[in-house]
Amino acid sequence: MQIQQAQAQGRRQRGFTLIEIMVVIAILGILAALIVPKIMSRPDEARRVAAKQDIGTIMQAMKLYRLDNGRYPTQEQGLRALVEKPSTEPVPNNWKDGGYLERLPADPWGGQYQYLNPGVHGEIDVFSYGADNKAGGEGNDADVGSWQ
Repeated sequence: MQIQQAQAQGRRQRGFTLIEIMVVIAILGILAALIVPKIMSRPDEARRVAAKQDIGTIMQAMKLYRLDNGRYPTQEQGLRALVEKPSTEPVPNNWKDGGYLERLPADPWGGQYQYLNPGVHGEIDVFSYGADNKAGGEGNDADVGSWQ
């Protein structure tokens, strides 16, 4: 008799009840609802930070170009003047061999950085159009520029 009771108790204690399983699933669902949105926004935030860093590097190279040549590249010469010596007027007299940048980076969304001389926000502007590759926008589509 004791053996039968022990076997019956063993069967009852082996598995989880449906309620216990549902509680665990509900807790996992709540945790996922709290954590996933924070993780999902990280790549977008990282792209904006990378764009700001690239723009900072380009602006430093621009300042060196201006220091050596007395002016920023013209709008026509563009950012390319940091990588190869411009052949259009005004041709820089003291352009450094090897350039001011090894290469022009693409923005984190696969587009090209833009250059304005004269700038709208400063003497010159270097910026990315953001995720939508169009001027303006909000959130991930917002422009990222040297004025920020």
